[in-house]
Amino acid sequence: MRLFPIVTALLVVAGLFMLVFQRDTLDEAAGVTAASDAAVDTEVEADAAEQTGLSVVVLKSAAREIETPIVIRGRTEATRRVELRAETSGQVVSDKLAKGSTVAKGDVMCRLDPGTRDASLAEAKARLAEAKARAPEAEARVIEAQARLDEATINLTAADKLSQGGFASDTRVANARAGVEAARAGVISAQSGAASSDAVIQSATAAVAAAEREIERLDIRAPFAGELETDTADIGTLLQPGAHCATLVQYDPVRVVGYVSELLVDQLSTGLVANVRLASGRTLQGSVTFVADTADPVTRTFRVDVEMLPAEGEIPVRAGQTAEIVASGQGTVAHLLPQSALTLNDDGNLGVRVALEDNTAGFMPVTVVRDSLKGVWVSGLGEATDVIIIGHHYVTDGSALAITYQETGL
Repeated sequence: MRLFPIVTALLVVAGLFMLVFQRDTLDEAAGVTAASDAAVDTEVEADAAEQTGLSVVVLKSAAREIETPIVIRGRTEATRRVELRAETSGQVVSDKLAKGSTVAKGDVMCRLDPGTRDASLAEAKARLAEAKARAPEAEARVIEAQARLDEATINLTAADKLSQGGFASDTRVANARAGVEAARAGVISAQSGAASSDAVIQSATAAVAAAEREIERLDIRAPFAGELETDTADIGTLLQPGAHCATLVQYDPVRVVGYVSELLVDQLSTGLVANVRLASGRTLQGSVTFVADTADPVTRTFRVDVEMLPAEGEIPVRAGQTAEIVASGQGTVAHLLPQSALTLNDDGNLGVRVALEDNTAGFMPVTVVRDSLKGVWVSGLGEATDVIIIGHHYVTDGSALAITYQETGL
């Protein structure tokens, strides 16, 4: 009856001995068993993967035509900016206009004292009238000289006939011939006088035009509607030819100027829609109006002009503001993919993993066209491609795939 308790006690003592004094031996035995179980599980999983392939998610991607935006850094410029300068000398007699004033085309910026210019114009007109009055006299002299020539010609003809019949001497014929030559000289002289009279009239006409033009120069007018960038010359200021009167600028339409590299200039042309964002955050829309044919010799970039028409009531744009131009370039064909689908191959080339027809993995290099909120646009994949978007980091070329297709939702 006491044998069972004794055996139980011995087993408990042995167990305690192993736990306390032989614990390392027990841990080693337990580790070998666990490793064996893990190896068996790995082999089972490998066999299953070999039979079914690696599980991946594939997106059936189709190429679409998109517009290629071109970002250009630039600045705003005045559409027109001109310095108004005097063409003649004189003292300013008009009141000063303050800078910032809005002026219309033809408004007087500076008016100069006419001085004796009105008298000079009157004198020129009087000389013109005198020259025109003498013109009929010169014409009458031509007519008179022509009549004398006709008379001398008739006398010479009569003398020749009488001389042939023996009724006139050779001296009479010679005198008649001399009369014809003298009359012809008179005609030439009269015609010269008439031409001189015409020249006098033309000279007097030119003098009148010059005097009138000199008076017109007294009013320095705005060649276009705009805004004064500087004050006009104050009253009493003496202006000499070339002296500054005022500076006039025009901001309507607004012009934005930027420069693009030779790699992008072929994608731009006049008429393309362009969005402009100023440094203040304000946005405007316009169109490309100029693309330079010649590059800047220093920067090797090409000038691009964009013109915009702000809506009525908007704050005017000022020259010199920093601006960002986003122009829509020529269209291109690309695929829209999640950015996470991009990967690198062993050579460091950017591309995507694709599912081939035999359900194996492959690699195709791509070129990023542009980013978007929905993903990244890439080119180089052809018309349609099965792109691995989940699990592509765990496959290599030729790996068998267990494919699950995802609906196109980008």
